[in-house]
Amino acid sequence: MIETAAVFAFVCFALGLVMNLWKIVSAKDVADRILALDTMFINAIALLVLYGMALGSNIFFEAAMIIAMLGFVSTVAYARFILRGNIIE
Repeated sequence: MIETAAVFAFVCFALGLVMNLWKIVSAKDVADRILALDTMFINAIALLVLYGMALGSNIFFEAAMIIAMLGFVSTVAYARFILRGNIIE
């Protein structure tokens, strides 16, 4: 049985995910969209960790680590593309 604190955390992070999605859709600047996407990665990681804690499974922690690495690399790639116009030199 999931405790009320865990349910509250699920709702908060899911609401944050929806707000980030709205910011990605409605932002006028590319940098704001990249920042919202990076924050979406963080919220998705938090949801995976909470879900893994609720189920008592370790596989969700490993998936969260993979998403964290992909989120970091994609944020750096987007930022580099904005600054230089290309990703690979």
